[in-house]
Amino acid sequence: MLQGFEWYVPDDHKHWTRLHDNLEQLKATGIDNIWIPPGCKASSPSGNGYDIYDLYDLGEFDAKGSVGTKWGTKEELVKMVKKANEVGIGIYWDAVLNHKAAADHKEKCRAQEVDPNDRTRAISDPYEINGWLGFDFKARGDKYSEQKYHWYHFSGTDYNADNNKTAIYKILGDDTKGWADSGDVDGEKGNYDYLMFADLDFDHPEVEKDVIEWGKWLSTELTLKGIRFDAVKHFSEEFLRDFITELDKTHGEGWFFVGEFWKDSLSDMHKYLERMGKKFSLFDAPLVYNFSQLSKTEGGDLTKVFDDTLVKTVPVNAVTLVMNHDTQPYQALEAQIEPFFKPLAYALILLRYEGYPCLFYGDLYGIKGEHPFPPSCGGALPSLALARKLYSYGLQKDYFDYPTCIGWVRYGTWDRRWGCAVVMSNAGPGQKWMHVGEMHAGEKWTDVLGWSQGEVEIGQDGFGNFTCYGVSLSVWVNKDAEGRDRFGKL
Repeated sequence: MLQGFEWYVPDDHKHWTRLHDNLEQLKATGIDNIWIPPGCKASSPSGNGYDIYDLYDLGEFDAKGSVGTKWGTKEELVKMVKKANEVGIGIYWDAVLNHKAAADHKEKCRAQEVDPNDRTRAISDPYEINGWLGFDFKARGDKYSEQKYHWYHFSGTDYNADNNKTAIYKILGDDTKGWADSGDVDGEKGNYDYLMFADLDFDHPEVEKDVIEWGKWLSTELTLKGIRFDAVKHFSEEFLRDFITELDKTHGEGWFFVGEFWKDSLSDMHKYLERMGKKFSLFDAPLVYNFSQLSKTEGGDLTKVFDDTLVKTVPVNAVTLVMNHDTQPYQALEAQIEPFFKPLAYALILLRYEGYPCLFYGDLYGIKGEHPFPPSCGGALPSLALARKLYSYGLQKDYFDYPTCIGWVRYGTWDRRWGCAVVMSNAGPGQKWMHVGEMHAGEKWTDVLGWSQGEVEIGQDGFGNFTCYGVSLSVWVNKDAEGRDRFGKL
């Protein structure tokens, strides 16, 4: 999969067109699915969509300063999705269900300030606030949904217009109103229901009904293959299970669902997956932190790269990644990965059996904005993705026997017989004597990246001496393997 955006993509409203024009090239590189950015109307024409205003406006109505979203119009979105399906690329929607932003008017309600570090502890008496909690959706009217939102559809907010005070306000109502139940959201900060803006209350039946109906509506508007759910540790797990169940009933099972549960607690991630069921996946945050730490540690132990990660413990539920829009430079969850380590990290997620790898748009095309970065991996990321598509199949044998130099072999399958051998080092030049199989005896293998020169001749016993330069990697494949002529042209 490719995350098809980075935080600083220009707000020229042309991103759906950019993706549309690159779909065929991405498919040729080995991309089978794209996680696209949140396509619902945001608080402004420059909003990335996590500041969501209206679920039902995909860039169709003149609201919040423009018709289109930052990414483009609904017409352009539909055109892009249609072409993606034609070329064989699935589209994953980025669903932001936790909150709403940029209300149309203020509404008064009773609320109570809570401790930002312990949301279960009140730090004020209840009093009336004037919050931005009224959503009329005047530009859209009643098209697609007649539901309007008022203060009682929310559990919390962060601003009182009467005294211009910013705080975390727990909205009060009858005895049943409050944060989501303990255990239905993450327990960090006492109860992590509140994240930002106007926090939706999924205990309210009108909220639950409207958002589930939106999911059904979305799946008829666009041909999708799955959904990435934003900020899942902040809203009701029970609701999310119901949402997925209703989509299965409406359109049949088979959609891919992945949640952003960004936390370095492997235990909490395991418990969440157990509660959500085995068909749900999570992004492997601990793996990203391992990559970051290893890249900043001289002579770091590569044999421990998968320690305490999701991909090691529950690989079928792990989406592996190197960077995303939250961890990229100058973002809130920045996890710095030194440039030299990026190719190693991508090889570790792309060329191995375990996990579902996700490439980052900013690594493939570069990062824009005030602090631009060029494409990572010295421009070799397309070649690593293509190597996965063509050669990374079959049984896997690891050679994790030296701290600063590791390797592994993929043996191929009966219908994809070529296989590959990977060796990498985060110190000096490395080499591994590795078995690729007697069926390859006499073959001459070369590095598809072109970073290591020369040939490795496979012995009669199926072994070869595979090398890489210092602080680098090599991906060795039979020089006459099908598809070798496609490298260096992407």
